[in-house]
This record gives sequence, C-alpha cells and structure tokens, in this order.
Amino acid sequence: MSSLSKYAKAIFDKHIVMNLQLILESEIKKAIQNLYGATLNEVEFQATRKDFEGDITVVIFPMLRVVKGNPVSIGEAIGAYLVENVAEVLKFNVVKGFLNLVLSDRYYLDFFGSVSDFSNFGKMPQGEDAMMVEYSSPNTNKPLHLGHIRNILLGYSVAEIVKASGKKVYKTQIINDRGIHICKSMVAWSTFGNGETPETTGLKGDKLVGNYYVKFDKVYKKQIAELKEAGKSEEEAKAEAPILQEAQQMLLKWEAGDAEIVALWKKMNGWVYTGFEKTYEALGVDFDTLYYESDTYLLGKEFVAEGLQTGVFFKKEDGSVWCDLTNEGLDEKIVLRSDGTAVYMTQDIGTAIQRVKDHPDVSGMIYTVGNEQDYHFKVLFLILKKLGFNWAKNLFHLSYGMVDLPSGKMKSREGTVVDADDLIEDMTATAKKISEELGKIDAFSEEEKDELYHTIGSGALKYYILKVDPKKRILFNPEESVDFQGNTGPFIQYTYARIQSILRKANENAELGNIDIDTLKNVSLHLKEKEVLKILQQYPEVIQLAATNYSPALIANYTYDLVKEFNSFYQNVPILAADTISEKQFRIQLAKAVSDVIKSAFSLMGITVPERM
Repeated sequence: MSSLSKYAKAIFDKHIVMNLQLILESEIKKAIQNLYGATLNEVEFQATRKDFEGDITVVIFPMLRVVKGNPVSIGEAIGAYLVENVAEVLKFNVVKGFLNLVLSDRYYLDFFGSVSDFSNFGKMPQGEDAMMVEYSSPNTNKPLHLGHIRNILLGYSVAEIVKASGKKVYKTQIINDRGIHICKSMVAWSTFGNGETPETTGLKGDKLVGNYYVKFDKVYKKQIAELKEAGKSEEEAKAEAPILQEAQQMLLKWEAGDAEIVALWKKMNGWVYTGFEKTYEALGVDFDTLYYESDTYLLGKEFVAEGLQTGVFFKKEDGSVWCDLTNEGLDEKIVLRSDGTAVYMTQDIGTAIQRVKDHPDVSGMIYTVGNEQDYHFKVLFLILKKLGFNWAKNLFHLSYGMVDLPSGKMKSREGTVVDADDLIEDMTATAKKISEELGKIDAFSEEEKDELYHTIGSGALKYYILKVDPKKRILFNPEESVDFQGNTGPFIQYTYARIQSILRKANENAELGNIDIDTLKNVSLHLKEKEVLKILQQYPEVIQLAATNYSPALIANYTYDLVKEFNSFYQNVPILAADTISEKQFRIQLAKAVSDVIKSAFSLMGITVPERM
C-alpha cells in the first residue's frame, strides 16, 4: 500500500482488500492451530512500510499471548505456510515482529480484469434506506458568503458520497425567511431605498437586500451613540433606538398578517431567492426539497403538548415548558415560552418530524451546521429520542469549523464578509492569470478558455475547502488554492487532462484497443504499475469510509494519493512507447482507469474535470 495522506492513513492501515484480508486471516488462524496447536481469535494487519518489501503486513506481537516463542521465528513459520497455501502470497520477509507479505502480480491483474467499468467502480446502487442531508439554510437578509460556501460544499459532497455508498438521499435546506433580522433589511429599504430594485440598480437581489442590512446597522449604531450622548445608558440606547423599534413593530405587523408588510416581505425575499439561485448554479449544487421558516416556525407545539402528557416535558410556575436533560449531563432546555410562543428548538423538533412525514422512507438526517451550534443539536437529538422517534438515533450533526481569511474574521452586519459571488469570480480570474502565464491554452477559443477558467477556479475553491477535515478551522488562501503543484484541485485536474491527451493519442493507433484476459496473461507488472493498482483497489472502501465518517476529506486526499502515484508511474514507465502491444494496451487502460476514478471521486465533491488544459 502506498503512503497515504494524514487524513486517510490511520483508517487505511488495517485495510488493503477486505476479501483477501479475510482469506489471510483464516489461513493464519489455521497456521497457528496446525503449527502450535493454539487458537488465535484475531489477526492484526497494517500497511507495509515503504522501506520494506511487501504489500500487507501481519503483526506478530499480539500472537504472543497464545503462542510462546521468538516473534521472528513465528513470523517465518507463518510466512512459509502462507506461501504454500495461499496462491496470492508470492513471498515474504520478517522484520522483528512484522511479517511482510508480497502479493503476486496475478492477484492485482485479476482485480484489474474483473472491473468492467472504472467510471462506476466503487459506487453502490441505491437501496430503500434514505437519508436527508440539510445544508446552506441561509438568512434572506444578505447574500451567501465564504462561510456559507464551506457549509454548502460540505453538505452537497456528503450527500453525494452517502448516495454513492448505497443510500437514497434527499438534499434539503430550511430558509430562514422571517424574524427581526429580515425586518431590519425591510425597514432600511423602506426608509432609504427610494424604490430601487435589482433591475434599476443592476445588482443581484440578495446583494441589494444585504446592502440595506448593512445600512440598518450603520444607522442603528449612530442612533445609539446619539442617545448615549443624550444621557441614556448603553442598554437603554440599544433598546430605544428608533430604527430598531421600527423593525420590531414591523415584525409584529408581519406576524399579524398585515397585507402591506407581507407584500413587502414577499417582494424582497423574492429578490433574494433569485440571487441565491444564481449562486447555487455557479457552485454547481442543488436541492430536492425546500423548507421555509415562515412555514415551520409554529411546528412542534403539538408535540410539546404530547410530551407534557407523557412526562418528556414539564411546566414551570410561569407557564413556560422545559425538558430536563440533567441526567444526560446537560441542563434544562426551554421549548415553549410562558406566553405560549415557540423557540427555535420547538421549531426544529417540528421540522424534523415534518420531514419524515413528507418522506416516510427517511431513516436519518444529517445537519450541516457550524460548530457553534454543537450544543443545540445535542439537545435536539436527545429530545427527539425522548419523544420516541426511532429515526432519532440516526441523526448526525455535521459540525464544521469556521473559515478565516488572511485579513481576519468576517462580519455580516459590518459588510466585511467575502461575498460568495465575488469569491467565485476572483477564483476564476486567478485561474485565468495562472493559466495564461503557463501558456498552454493558446489554441483554445475564447469560449473554451472561459469555461476552463471557471472549471479550474471552481475546482480549486472546492478542493481546498473539502480536503480539510470538516472539524478543523480553515485559513483560506485563494492564490495557494489555484497552485498547479501540490495537494490542490488544479494539480489533480491537470493530471486528468494529461491522461485524456494520452488516450487521444492512443486512439489514433488502431492496434491499441481494449484489453482482455488473454492480454493480461502476457503482462508482468512494473513496481510502479503495482502501486497504482493498489490505490485503485481502495476506492470502494474509501467511499464507504467517507460515507460512514461524513468526510469528503477522505475522498479528496485519496484522489491526491492516486494522482501522485500515477504521476510517479508516468515519469518512470513508458506508456505509448512500451516494448510490447500487451504492455501498451494494459498501460493505456490503466491510465484510463485512473482518469475514470479521478472523475468519479471529483464528482462526489461537486468538481468537474477538463478534457484539456
């Protein structure tokens, strides 16, 4: 097994190909029984270190609990037994307490010949079991920004990975389209907007509305300062600022169904939805179902009433309703205010239940939300379990760290966020600059160039964000992400395009066609070919591991490992200039298999690959 990235290595150390591992484990247990008359319960495997010959290593030390003796001698005896009884084991060597097994070329070639289509390799057909993945879930008072981008890319990629692992998936979001923050933009536009629209300003609707959210904050801060100068305390000034009071009155009118306010709300939200759609299209993501907070904020109250009857909740003297989670190491959580109004927790309880009603095949949900909401989701999941919903045991909070820039933390109200649309454009411009400097696209038409720049820029952004473990905070560096060397999207895209160039040249030669079993019989593997095959083998398991861990980073870093190994093969082994037709055909098909898996893996991250670069 090749050297794996730090994100995947710990997981892959015990895996090469599960079927072979099961065979080896069975035979090793037989060897211990036959050679020593002892019963071995389990066998520990790990990847063979790069400085030793071998493909998989058996760790002897744990066996000393049941077999007394020198670990080197025990390893020698087991190795000899495996060479004699397992056709896939060609030879072995023992280093201290580690038995390194060398697998035969035939084993790897049989694997390669058994896969008819590497473009679908590793992906499982969808079963009846369904998962719902929530991501994005923006507020309708501002455009999407860099923080949203990590959320969206993570959620979309996890949805695609879970789907590839064999589950049916529904992609969804809940749009936060009501509340005081929405009214702030509405008040500012009503006061200062002079009737301007996206059409009259040429701005995307979400950007226009976002400008008024920033405008509200500036006016609010100014009014606070004026009230403090007039002798008010800061707390009094914040509460009595006229523009805030106007927003609060507007919210009350909206909740009362005031026709004029509701019409304004629908108009401005409509601008935002149109803007969001353009951003989602640029990011290449989609949704199957949409939920709106204006429809769901009253959901959950009926289940609070039921929970009161069954003892899940209790009522305090002021009439408020709570859930006692102290036995679970948490605290008491309010689910209904004393005036009978719902809180966010109530809404989330109701929305989760409604989603399962809408999609009865859903057996679990994944919530893509930043780590500042860790506690909220612990409480939500516990309450749903207490209410008796079986699917609640399959709820997962895909918690992720924030995204920082070299310039510092972003703040929406102050207008210091990095707008998602601007970032996508900047990434495309950076890709254009670097591509033109490399000077390899002179033959492209202007339309082809523009498409390539977007593909590279978008791929750079997505890969840079997704290659990092979701739990870790990211310092995003746009220039670094578009580097054509190292662990970047463009480096992998370039390798894919290079392989397509090889395949185009191969197709010009009629004698180089698809390989068959007879062709493989005449192939003797070069060490570099073997290393590529080892990593190709891992792809189905990588998909399953990434789905289990909800981690696109495993897919990203697996792809980088595959590309590094292919490039080493490409630099050391002639492909089109191979000595025999059989070698040429095999190496061409091996290159094609690598490109198919690159394309497949990148599709799970929402990244496209260019045919030429």
